[in-house]
Amino acid sequence: MTAFSLSEAQALFKINYYKRSENLYNSENVMLGRVKKRYDFTGRSRNLPTTKSFQGGVGSGTLPTANVANYEEASLTRKRVYAVTEIEREAIYAAGNDAGAFIRGTRESVQKTVESFNRNMSRIIFGNSDGSLDRGDGATNVSGAGTSGSPYVVTLNADWKEANWEEKDFINYDAETTDLEITSIDVANRQISLVGTSAGLGALAGSGPVPTSKYFYMQGSKDNDPAGLKASLDATSGSLYGVTVDRKWSATQTAAGGAGLSVDLMNETMLGVHKKSGKSPNMIVTSYTQYIKFLNLLEDHKRYMIEPRAKDLKGKVSFTGLEFMSIKGPVPVFFDRFVEDDRMYFLNDNYLELHHAPGFGWFDDDGTVFLRKASSDNYEARYGGYLEFYIQPTFQGVIDGLST
Repeated sequence: MTAFSLSEAQALFKINYYKRSENLYNSENVMLGRVKKRYDFTGRSRNLPTTKSFQGGVGSGTLPTANVANYEEASLTRKRVYAVTEIEREAIYAAGNDAGAFIRGTRESVQKTVESFNRNMSRIIFGNSDGSLDRGDGATNVSGAGTSGSPYVVTLNADWKEANWEEKDFINYDAETTDLEITSIDVANRQISLVGTSAGLGALAGSGPVPTSKYFYMQGSKDNDPAGLKASLDATSGSLYGVTVDRKWSATQTAAGGAGLSVDLMNETMLGVHKKSGKSPNMIVTSYTQYIKFLNLLEDHKRYMIEPRAKDLKGKVSFTGLEFMSIKGPVPVFFDRFVEDDRMYFLNDNYLELHHAPGFGWFDDDGTVFLRKASSDNYEARYGGYLEFYIQPTFQGVIDGLST
């Protein structure tokens, strides 16, 4: 009797689960389902022309003097984004000819790996473009020794984002490269417990807090993330993709100043985007906190079904949300846990693009998805690739500083 071999496991994996993984990537949440995707990003970088003024000269009475438009180039460089799963060789062969058990195990491994990738992509999309999670509170001393019996316990700043933190994730402190495993999260006190080696936290333990200037980062991600909405839409100076941030290359920013969510603020932002770009946002994404407040603004609750962008997913998935009746007609409103509590984004997804290099997905360049891990009895499978998130800020808006 022939054993259930690794090569046959590969055949099952590829036929049964590869497209499932692609579906998860495209439709796990609203943003990944609606953002445009390209898979042709080759070369060292990608330059995209940006027009920041009208062309020519106009006037009355006499012929006007002509002038050239103001052109700049947005330059995109790819970032490396990965998810990795590991399977013990003994576990594969332990299934013997019981294919059903192995298929169930593969299904779990594949699904959870891609779900984790999507979760990290959501963090990136709504993030600071620098890999940062949150920063210290500057007040509560670090405790513990970084061991399983006595983990480091650190307190995060009041502006922390709970969605950024998951047990079993590995993270880095400040500029350190040593991994720290998150073993528990105390939401009420904004505290996380960490096991691993950290010279910085070791020096603070029992004698000082994590300063508000010091951040924690997803492992290996410091200054390596693709662009994120928070950093891009908050920009008031400097450059984005090499284009100078000015009135023609910046988002519409509405500072609520602690005020509660209102139709007036939403209309102001919608009109601000249209005034600047001539286009209106076609979706609104906010936090759970502001979504609840938005519900209270509605006299009646209307349902809205939005299809995913990818044609091959039509009829497979959709998203249900509420409508905001804006000055340009109904706009769907959705919530996402990676949006800060005091924020609401007004987005035009026609001007949001994920530019991937070819070969994105499960790494199978060697003819197999599972690769032997050096000095180990395990096999490793890698998912992801090389991409950049192109956010054209002029067509987007944000309200921040809303009361929570």
